[in-house]
Amino acid sequence: MSNTRRNFIKKSAQAAAGTYIASIGFSAKSYANIIGANDRVRIGVVGFSDRHRSSHIPPFMKFYKEMNFDIVGVSDLWKKRRDEGQAFLKDKMGHDVAAYRNNEELYNSKTVDAVFISTADFQHANLTIEAVKAGCDVYCEKPFAESMEDNRAALKAVNASDRIVQIGSQRRSGANYKAAADFIQQGKFGPITMVELTWNVNQPGRWRRPDLVAQCKEEDLDWKRFLMNRPYENFDPRKYLEYRLFWPYSSGAFGQWMSHQIDTVHWFSGLKHPRSVTANGGIYVWKDGRRNWDTTTAVFEYGPADDPTTGFQVVYMSRMHNGDENPAEIYYSNGGELNLITNKVSPKGGLKAGPAAAMKMQPNLLPELSLSEMIKVEAGANTGGDVLTTAHVRNWMECIRSRKQPNAPVEAGYSHSIANIMATAAARTGLKATFDEKTQEVMAGGKVFKY
Repeated sequence: MSNTRRNFIKKSAQAAAGTYIASIGFSAKSYANIIGANDRVRIGVVGFSDRHRSSHIPPFMKFYKEMNFDIVGVSDLWKKRRDEGQAFLKDKMGHDVAAYRNNEELYNSKTVDAVFISTADFQHANLTIEAVKAGCDVYCEKPFAESMEDNRAALKAVNASDRIVQIGSQRRSGANYKAAADFIQQGKFGPITMVELTWNVNQPGRWRRPDLVAQCKEEDLDWKRFLMNRPYENFDPRKYLEYRLFWPYSSGAFGQWMSHQIDTVHWFSGLKHPRSVTANGGIYVWKDGRRNWDTTTAVFEYGPADDPTTGFQVVYMSRMHNGDENPAEIYYSNGGELNLITNKVSPKGGLKAGPAAAMKMQPNLLPELSLSEMIKVEAGANTGGDVLTTAHVRNWMECIRSRKQPNAPVEAGYSHSIANIMATAAARTGLKATFDEKTQEVMAGGKVFKY
């Protein structure tokens, strides 16, 4: 075939493809951003954290060759972590990995298609905005946002893009949680009447980094860039490395632990946020200069905003001075309970014949069954780490290829962030927190809550 004929056929095919692409609603730019099955997906790491090293990398290493992914760059504000990340990732990937002082350098390099974000809690939403505006897909750790201003801006930016964003709410990739969601959403459980969530540990060193704090010097990092839009404070290595203990850089137990569990409430019930929240607690044991409580109880009311006579209550309790890190998630209905510690549905606590007959009612008892009878179950509420995160990272990688929505899209992060911010508002003000649907603001005592 002559070169002239080849070029004619090639151009005709391209024109036809362009007409088809336009007909299904893709712009030329968005079509160009779709990564083909044979194209290598280049990953950047935003924040070389313990979370990334221990939780993102192991599942990524299981799948990256099969799915033709690669890690090519790491961005971290602190020279020590940046150098460690570069060496660690070079060893894992078997080739040089570029190191960047900040995300501006990373994105200006034009070398990455997607990023893992695992930085300080308050930075997640704004770093997601940066990433999608740079044309990158995102795996973003939770909590998604610690202020409604950041939450709204990130939701808007993601929805204005064509990027795949997976929030690190890995329960949404768990077989047991999918089975529980199906059971409840199909009406087999009956209306939810109450949910009990607990997450307790006895770890004085949890979220502490004393050895690293001693090595952290202001001249080795970009403190102002770290603070982003938070009020200026003088450099403090504890706030840089132990940020989970210090508001407004983290909401502590709310953002770290409750965000996982409250997300399942939204998922199972179909409700987007609480109707109201009250909270109390304090720093009763670990008086180490932290700002965030070591003991917390929050009570959430869920239900339609226009019908306060319907709904259910969620009680969240967390203590950091007595516990075995065995999180509990129990859903109650009038017919029994769904227990995500045991992965079982049971008639425990359901309406029995005697009390029902006394009120001329029928008994209401759920069957005894295991979630594993409905779907293969590999993890429970207390094993949410490796198994669920592995499935979640793979789901993100698959969605980058397929361009389908991932298991935990940005809307899931937006919703759990509303609950977190409401709980924080109640804790910080001592007032009942509510949510203004019109303005999408968290209110406490009639005022907009801000950090």
